Amino acid sequence: QVQLVESGGGLVQPGGSLRLSCAASGSIFSINAMGWYRQAPGKQRELVAVKTSGGNTNYADSVKGRFTISRDNAKNTVYLQMNSLKPEDTAVYYCNANLQSEAGDYGMDYWGKGTLVTVSS
Repeated sequence: QVQLVESGGGLVQPGGSLRLSCAASGSIFSINAMGWYRQAPGKQRELVAVKTSGGNTNYADSVKGRFTISRDNAKNTVYLQMNSLKPEDTAVYYCNANLQSEAGDYGMDYWGKGTLVTVSS
């Protein structure tokens, strides 16, 4: 089995910072990419940031310059440092990993259960 567990969400005031963490565990053969998506109230799920095994990154335009994604490959962990938070960043943030499991699948997406980030004064 493969499991992704997020942590770090919570309530923060506008302009504040949070760091999200996501650890992947289980029968993992290799990880192609890890990233973060979010689902805001009344909106579609959107990509926030993703980092591939080769080190390439991609950010949503709305978070460029404020959010930073990083990975600790040895720990199968991805982080999202969120600075200068705005009320419009309020959403459930989901960790995503595209990986090959030891069961033989490859290029499969796995998702965490999500962690709520609320930006409000």
